[in-house]
Amino acid sequence: MVRKGSWLPLATLLLGSIQARAQTQEAPGPHDRAEAIKIIAGLRKIVAPEGLERTEKLRIGGIDQWVSVRSRDLRNPVLLVIHGGPGWVAMPTSWYFAHGWDEFFTVIQWDQRGAGKTYVANDPATVAPTLTVERMHADAEEIVKWARKTFGKEKIFVLGHSWGSILGLTLAERHPEWLHAYIGAGQGINARESERRGWAWTMEQARAAKNEEAIRDLDSIAPYAVGKTPVPVKDILLQRRWLNFFGGAAYRRPDASFEGAAVNLSPEYTEEDVRQVWKAQELSVERLLSAVLTADLTHVKRLKTPLFLFLGRHDYNVSATAAAEWFAGVKAPSKQLVWFEQSAHEMLVEEPGKVLLSLVRHVRPIAERAGDVAPVAAR
Repeated sequence: MVRKGSWLPLATLLLGSIQARAQTQEAPGPHDRAEAIKIIAGLRKIVAPEGLERTEKLRIGGIDQWVSVRSRDLRNPVLLVIHGGPGWVAMPTSWYFAHGWDEFFTVIQWDQRGAGKTYVANDPATVAPTLTVERMHADAEEIVKWARKTFGKEKIFVLGHSWGSILGLTLAERHPEWLHAYIGAGQGINARESERRGWAWTMEQARAAKNEEAIRDLDSIAPYAVGKTPVPVKDILLQRRWLNFFGGAAYRRPDASFEGAAVNLSPEYTEEDVRQVWKAQELSVERLLSAVLTADLTHVKRLKTPLFLFLGRHDYNVSATAAAEWFAGVKAPSKQLVWFEQSAHEMLVEEPGKVLLSLVRHVRPIAERAGDVAPVAAR
């Protein structure tokens, strides 16, 4: 017990001690990337005895491909994330946007052929000719087979974002027996129609803002995304420059650099991985983007697996309205559309709390009803 009147000298002594130490110690870190990622890795370290935290190479489609696996309990359902782009990897930003997912799922992040860590692990000259949409579909099927076998699951969840949503929805159509459900985030359906709507919205914003440079650039590629010929990459990038500028990819932001910067703090990525990540994306864009933007999944009228769509209300990068129109007509055992009102195309990063809540409230119960979860008493 502190005697009456003694607290002031004691507090003064403590304060003086803290100040003395502060004067002799260097400024608090982190001082560099290594210190920053050590802090992040420590915060998210999985210590549960039933859990797993691993980053590893797999042999998929004849090359080494990298995955990360995070789970607080391997008895929980598996959730495979198929990233967008092409080449816009999710693994190195998942430390932020997927925080908490591993408490309810065994989460697999996969760096696709020609992207991220997978790009670094292989000779780009050898991989470049194999960067085709058909090969990517085959890789996606292989990774699902690996996940089901490795974790002893008859079915898993697949979440596809943007370009990954084309791979994911095709998986759901071809192999419903592999999936508890499919989750499409920023779902692509009719790529040419989406491109046309994105161009029209961007031109509308440019005219409203009286931005003569944007109007001139957009006029220079008109008519845009018409006919059967793939849109040249240079035209796509010009459209994206202004669509991003007006907030059509990240709501009320001029671009997605805020998300890209988070790659630098990834515990899964080495300094070499970080140095190469944008070079990898350039290769993926060059080889795949035009072909990806010819995709048309409007023929998918019925699915045999439950369907969820996560759509940003302000997404014009991949038209949310086009996806919602398709969703209204598609038949599935069950389906649910979740709107993200403060998001455009990057809802996983723009509204991460709502994403986690939606996964836990709406998606996970499907696995619970199938008995594919850790017992309640063990959590």
